[in-house]
Amino acid sequence: MSVDSHAHTFLHSLPMVPNRRYTPDYDAPLAGYLAMLDRDGSTHGVLIQPSFLGFDNSFLVSALQKHPEKLRGVAVVQPQITRHALADLARQGIVGIRLNLIGEEDPDFSQTVWRTHLKDIAELGWQVEVQAEAERLSKIIPPVVAAGATMVVDHFGRPDKKTGIDDPGFRYLLSMARTGKVFVKLSAPYRLGPGERGHQIAAQAAPLLLNAFGPDHLVWGSDWPHTEFEKTAPGPKEARAELDKWVPDVRQRQQILGETPARLFKFEKQIEKRRAI
Repeated sequence: MSVDSHAHTFLHSLPMVPNRRYTPDYDAPLAGYLAMLDRDGSTHGVLIQPSFLGFDNSFLVSALQKHPEKLRGVAVVQPQITRHALADLARQGIVGIRLNLIGEEDPDFSQTVWRTHLKDIAELGWQVEVQAEAERLSKIIPPVVAAGATMVVDHFGRPDKKTGIDDPGFRYLLSMARTGKVFVKLSAPYRLGPGERGHQIAAQAAPLLLNAFGPDHLVWGSDWPHTEFEKTAPGPKEARAELDKWVPDVRQRQQILGETPARLFKFEKQIEKRRAI
């Protein structure tokens, strides 16, 4: 098993939210994503709801329903969503919610609606995935973990492009490994800084994350189709090859690509089937 833990599918003709940061002018169809997985040797994928589609997860859910064994999804929902609606999404292959906070304010987790929402997420065994600058993580991670939910931090934790691994927010993220409730995605180094700077930060951050979290709390993602970075991001094969440099130990890589995401994204039945053969 080899899981691509971070990708997006969409059509540029779909209704999009106003005041969005980015508007694609092309399609990233499910067929194209599945073909990419097959070419590059990934057996499973996790689709993340793009921020420009807002709370309408219907396109995402339709993709999951077509390939329920191969795919899982992370949705974007309003905190007022009912427990019944969350359970319905769970039956359709959703395993968590995403908070893409780039350009947005931090949620007020002290509000009753958020406390109830996080409690529901925790009871479902879902994850709360966050994309935010590292300096903001000290306000975001504690309430999620305190609610009993699993926290998944995107893109190396998004350390500052100037200070890199010396960013106090990134150092705080490393300290959160002790909770056992935080996972980090090794993905999209080009989002960490311009040109080679982002890849340099990723190469420096990876061993620190591996030492702190271990391969049982790290996953890898292609970030296909590299929204906003389509022209500069490395191709899928090159993106996967970077993981070999970040994690040179074969057994640790296998865990990051297989066992850890299988548990985190609820692919356990596939593991059980393989063990039974």
